[in-house]
Amino acid sequence: MAKDTAVKPRKPHPDFPLFPHATGRWAKKVRGRLHYFGPWRDADAALAKWLAEKDDLLVGRKPRATTDGPTVRTVCNAFLTAKQHRVDTGELSPLSFKDYFATCANIVEEFGKERPLDDLRPEDFQKLRTALAKTRGPVALGNAIQRVRSVFLFAYKNDLTDRPVKFGSEFTKPSKKATRIHQANRGRQTLERSEVLALIKAASPQLAAMILLGINCGYGNSDVGNLTVSALDIARGWVTFPRPKTGTERRCSLWPETIKALNEVLANRREPKDAAHCDLVFLTKYGAPWSKATYQNPVAQETVKLLKKIGADHRGWGFYRFRHTFRTVADEVHDQPAIDFIMGHARDDMPSNYRHGISDQRLRAVTDHVRHWLFGKSTKHAK
Repeated sequence: MAKDTAVKPRKPHPDFPLFPHATGRWAKKVRGRLHYFGPWRDADAALAKWLAEKDDLLVGRKPRATTDGPTVRTVCNAFLTAKQHRVDTGELSPLSFKDYFATCANIVEEFGKERPLDDLRPEDFQKLRTALAKTRGPVALGNAIQRVRSVFLFAYKNDLTDRPVKFGSEFTKPSKKATRIHQANRGRQTLERSEVLALIKAASPQLAAMILLGINCGYGNSDVGNLTVSALDIARGWVTFPRPKTGTERRCSLWPETIKALNEVLANRREPKDAAHCDLVFLTKYGAPWSKATYQNPVAQETVKLLKKIGADHRGWGFYRFRHTFRTVADEVHDQPAIDFIMGHARDDMPSNYRHGISDQRLRAVTDHVRHWLFGKSTKHAK
């Protein structure tokens, strides 16, 4: 290549990110490889090219030519705006929006925000799948893949692109066999009664009440974090609280132990930092909700601390194990519709379409059985 000038130029200013290469071009070494950005005579154009490509180069992506079509940024922004509208109207939970937001962040990180949709190829999605699989088990990976697909399907259905994105044959959910093997390797997902009792005894008042709700009603992290005072009927011993994740109707008979723990929490509850949280049962020591939308869920964090406190192995352990234990013990009652109603599981089958309610007597029979398993005694119900 012929040089534009005979004398190598100086940098236009000290913090100019490129250097004059001997070939007559402005260059920069990124991740051990030289990249060129234009001739010496046009330092401004070379700088502009570097600024346009640096995000891709710094993470090891090949910079792509820009087009007039939609980019990853515009699609993700449009998708999240639509989902935010669903949150505002109560049709989508903040927890689900958090998952969609994280999915878009993964897409941007892997493809680059200015990547044109028309430039995406099956091999790009194969690389994304590999990246997602590094930090997820089969079930979480399958959910992440489905959310990625929904982002690009949204783009096609809403005329952001004229043709559907081709994911290729490899951008698929893990097989059922892979999921079964993973679950088998994780070991048991239920607790012994002695373990539950030890955790309740060692827990703080708030966490003890949460654990009791987990084993009494099959509640998970989001359930206890979003539980409202108005959902409780302490006098009669019931909680009627739709599942935050899906909005599915749910009702459960409360044990005396659970009622006692809840009364203690309510009697010592902190003032909420935000008036919007005044109906929440559980508030942190800072007056914030336990359902805070971060990946470090406060309920999960406190559960791990409790496990460390009693000297238990906390690896791979989560609050959801109480929900797993409730379901496993409750199934011995052989009343699947009642158990599903307590847990907020909706089944799309013919019997469910014809079933219009579950009696309180059946619901109590389920929770009585689990209480007898845990405490060895039955519940006396208010009349």
